[in-house]
Parts: sequence; C-alpha cells; structure tokens
Amino acid sequence: MTDTAPLTPEPGEGPDTPEVTAPTGADRTARMEARVEELATLSDDELKTRFWDLTRQMMTPVVDLARTHTSPSIERSVLLRMGIDSVSSHGVVDAIAEAGLLGKGAGHVVLLVGEKHGLDVRAAAARITEDPSVLTGLFTKGDGK
Repeated sequence: MTDTAPLTPEPGEGPDTPEVTAPTGADRTARMEARVEELATLSDDELKTRFWDLTRQMMTPVVDLARTHTSPSIERSVLLRMGIDSVSSHGVVDAIAEAGLLGKGAGHVVLLVGEKHGLDVRAAAARITEDPSVLTGLFTKGDGK
C-alpha cells in the first residue's frame, strides 16, 4: 500500500499479503494522515456506512469460523450465559446436535424456538428437551436465518 492509497486495499494487498519490509514510522504517519484526509471528506451517514461495511468485512471470517468450528461444549457455554441451567443445556445441545443444527448455534436455535412459540429463553430450552420436533423446519430456505 502506498502513502496515497485508498483506505480499502487493492486485490492482492491487505492482511493476507505479507509485506517485504516493515513500514517506517514516517510511512505509517503519512498513511495515517492520508486516511484522516479521506475520512474528513465523508458525511456522517457515509462514515456510518463505511464503519458498518468495514465491520461486516472484518467479522465475516470470524462468523464463518464460528459456524464451522463449534462444539457441544461451546454451545452449552453459550446457553449457560443465556441463563439456562447446566443440566438443561446438556439436553438442549444434544437435541440440537441430533437435529443437525449445532452449526446454527444453540443460542440462535433457542431464540428462534422462543420467537416462534412465544416463549422466553428458559421455556424455549425446556420445550426443545421435551419435544425435539419443535426443531423441525426451524430453518427453511428463504427465511434468511
């Protein structure tokens, strides 16, 4: 990236492209000044849009990693933080795993069951352990979830 480069790296540049030499303090300062000048030209709405675009760009790999690298232990931990007791969380995670939905996130599944049936989080968890069929059809094509 050069001193006058735009804030968004060109293809082949960025965090996945190793730099041959580390930039000097003067280089970093010049790049920062260029970014400040570019940002100064943006309106508040443009800044907000840029912020959320960069946030999505930054979080996409994290979310993808979370979707493919979860475990029953992690999902039980999420449920515990949602206020579901330890014993219940085991049953909920087992039912979600058996339904093939663990990659969707146990907390997400519990929230959707609660939303669909008008239940709070604890009642939704209880419903899942009592009747795992509530998970059937929870994620259908076109619902965006």
